[in-house]
Amino acid sequence: MPSDTAQRLESAADAASETQTLVAVSSAHLVSHFYIMVLPVMLPLLKEQLGVSFLDLGLALTTFNVVTGLTQAPMGFLVDRIGARPVLIAGLALGGLAFLSLGLVGTYSWLLVVAVLAGLANCVYHPADYAMLGESISEHRIGRAFSMHTFAGFLGGAIAPPILLTLSYYGGLQSALVFVGLVGLVTAAAMLLMPSPPSSPHRARFGRPASGAARESVGSILTPTVLGLTAFFALMSLANSAIYSFSVVALIATHGLSFTAANAALTAYLAGSAFGVLAGGTLADKTRRHGDVAAIGCGLAALSMLLVATLTLSITALALAMGVSGFVFGVIQPARDMLVRRAAPPGAAGRVFGIVTTGFNIGGIIGPLLFGWMMDQGSPRSVLMGSVVFM
Repeated sequence: MPSDTAQRLESAADAASETQTLVAVSSAHLVSHFYIMVLPVMLPLLKEQLGVSFLDLGLALTTFNVVTGLTQAPMGFLVDRIGARPVLIAGLALGGLAFLSLGLVGTYSWLLVVAVLAGLANCVYHPADYAMLGESISEHRIGRAFSMHTFAGFLGGAIAPPILLTLSYYGGLQSALVFVGLVGLVTAAAMLLMPSPPSSPHRARFGRPASGAARESVGSILTPTVLGLTAFFALMSLANSAIYSFSVVALIATHGLSFTAANAALTAYLAGSAFGVLAGGTLADKTRRHGDVAAIGCGLAALSMLLVATLTLSITALALAMGVSGFVFGVIQPARDMLVRRAAPPGAAGRVFGIVTTGFNIGGIIGPLLFGWMMDQGSPRSVLMGSVVFM
């Protein structure tokens, strides 16, 4: 029948458009997490080349997060006003230029400038990504879309250590940073050439502007639920700050690992997180008790990291414990996103995600200084225990 055929064609076209958008947004998210890992992975090399302390490097990481934290919520308002796509493209380009310039100007003062530029670039991803998904993905696919989007981010973090270490080994630190910068510029160019997705009445509810909700004030959006989720994001960020930024140097000191072995343990955590996200996406679609999933997952992840913090393990046992912790921590992520989605009024996705994910930056501001100070005080186990406490 003609009408059935037309509906099938329309459905196929919608699915293709949604897949294109999901691939583009997930690619940007992969790049953003890759960029977040650049400085932490390179800490020992930067310390040696620049002749600075871990606290000095922690200041650069904190600067990155201060800038993102101050600009992420306003960026959410900008996304809701002018659209997510141009904002996301600009962020990718700026991040790429920042790391490219660090490969050309290798001084500590310029590292701080790059931290400012990269922090500004980083502020666009969560507001723009979630707004684009909300505007482009159908309601019945949005949970899986969140899962794939988050998986891509964790995958970007997981592949960063081996890629960066390989590039540094064969081409040096500067060459690795130039390559990193080009990745962002190429991704921005590809997204610029991608056609804009058509609008559809079947998109997820928080992506559709509503006449009143689209103009809601900050005060009306800052509900107790949104503030509570912001605090939850901050605690998750503090836990991850210990692992992402200083676990390599802490594991070298506490477990007697080589630089390569310590990065392998970190990669196990990051890879576990990536695959945990996929399992978490299925779980998030099967339950509405997303708060319970997040709470239980945090407890189990903390128990696994407690083994790493208190025992001296072989590299195999260490990688297994960190991989399990990362997997469980990954399972939490889609449930977390569903909690934020539920808290977002129609047409306010950019603002709500911009505000809530500022919690990441609150933790990112405090974490590097706290854990860098612990390392300078000769207390690497405190760094690992910190991840347990904040989980």
